[in-house]
Amino acid sequence: MAEGSFTGFARPAVPTPQEIRDWALDPYSTAPEGRQWDLTLATDELVDTWLDLAADATCPKRSFALHVLYIYAGDAVRTNFRVHPRKRVDRLLEKAVESRDQYVELWAANTKALIRQPDLFDYHEWCNGGLVRTPRRLNPGPTRKP
Repeated sequence: MAEGSFTGFARPAVPTPQEIRDWALDPYSTAPEGRQWDLTLATDELVDTWLDLAADATCPKRSFALHVLYIYAGDAVRTNFRVHPRKRVDRLLEKAVESRDQYVELWAANTKALIRQPDLFDYHEWCNGGLVRTPRRLNPGPTRKP
């Protein structure tokens, strides 16, 4: 399959979990045309798929999947869980720790730090891939009591 020739999306703006898997596991596929496709993919319906792909060391789009997880978590916390329910985020964090993957566990640790200290949110780090390109554990300062 030639690079960029992935044609498995019926509607790229609203892909199914299986379409995402097929795309992510194709080493030659590229993201569909259009800006900010990554932002549209951080949904409750797809987040478990992204977690599975991010934990798969053989997945060609592993970094992209991790990037979408950071967008998802950042959006959840910065909107005070209006966009993504706290229960869903907590369940995802539990599943992340069970994955035993160092990058997914780092995402979980950083998400927990963000939940404890929401001012750790930085758009570049959480939504533009900064924490994926430069993986590191965020060090929250002492939490302030209201």
